[in-house]
Amino acid sequence: MTTSSLSLRLAGWLAAACLALAVVLPAQAADAGTPAGQQAARQLTQPGNNAPVWREVRQDQAHFTNNPGNEAGVLIQSGGNTWRQLRNGPVTLYGGALVIVVALSILLFYKIKGPLTNHDPLTGKLIQRFPPYERVIHWITAGSFLVLALTGLAILFGKHVLMPVIGHTLFGYLMVLGKNVHNFVGPLFFVSTLAMIGVWARDNVWQNIDALWIRKAGGLLTGEHVPSGRFNFGEKTWFWIGVTILGLTVSISGLVMDFPNFGWTRGNMQTANIVHAVAAIVMLLLSFGHIYMGTIGVHGAYASMKTGYVDETWAREHHEQWYEDVKAGKSGHPQG
Repeated sequence: MTTSSLSLRLAGWLAAACLALAVVLPAQAADAGTPAGQQAARQLTQPGNNAPVWREVRQDQAHFTNNPGNEAGVLIQSGGNTWRQLRNGPVTLYGGALVIVVALSILLFYKIKGPLTNHDPLTGKLIQRFPPYERVIHWITAGSFLVLALTGLAILFGKHVLMPVIGHTLFGYLMVLGKNVHNFVGPLFFVSTLAMIGVWARDNVWQNIDALWIRKAGGLLTGEHVPSGRFNFGEKTWFWIGVTILGLTVSISGLVMDFPNFGWTRGNMQTANIVHAVAAIVMLLLSFGHIYMGTIGVHGAYASMKTGYVDETWAREHHEQWYEDVKAGKSGHPQG
């Protein structure tokens, strides 16, 4: 082998080595800049130090996974702990306290003031107040609401109230049953609420006579019968705030949780759960007043929704403007 051929071979090997280094070194530098590369480098200098990895995990960072599901790359969703503390803390504590306080306040009011009765004797002449289709919509909505209220209260407060009394096993069976009933009755409540809004929206618009009802607080404190249209301002407040705003809020947030397969994230579901719980508690508190006035608070109110008819005396003393319109042959609906 001549000196010149040996020099050529050495030059070729050197060129190949330089080319290999030019390819490998940038790749290694790139790997060192990735989380995996940084972790590998850290293992050489700080063996066993996984703190940076878990710090990233706690920051909801998404990494690689074979699971194609939504958020599958997020190992720990830190917002879940915030949701748990909020739901099991302020929502349960203050919500439960308000339920007890409002219920006891209504019972105390009834004990002190008693029901609102008619001043004049009944005439025996009946006027139709609610046609059959309105009563059907009302009772479907009311029935589904009561089922949802009872199962919802058990889900939210059951482990604090029921479980210590009936034990873990029976409580577990009841909660499985209650949760499924709650999930299936919810859509029925949503549909019936939409129907109720469609049927009664025109009867719950503002009328000038509502200002008088507000000034006299509906006669609740004095026992005075304040004139009103088909529905008084208290009933209109329940309709717009309780049924429409809160009813739809509870329904829509409930449907989000009922159907988690539409791409919701865990954060979406947690937000829906808190909104659902808060709106449901406020709606329940308002419903106490509506149920009280519609049953034992006002004589004849329950019969009007049960039979659809009221006595002329009751109509004149509780809804005088509506009574006069009906007697005059009008529809009884507010006139625009």
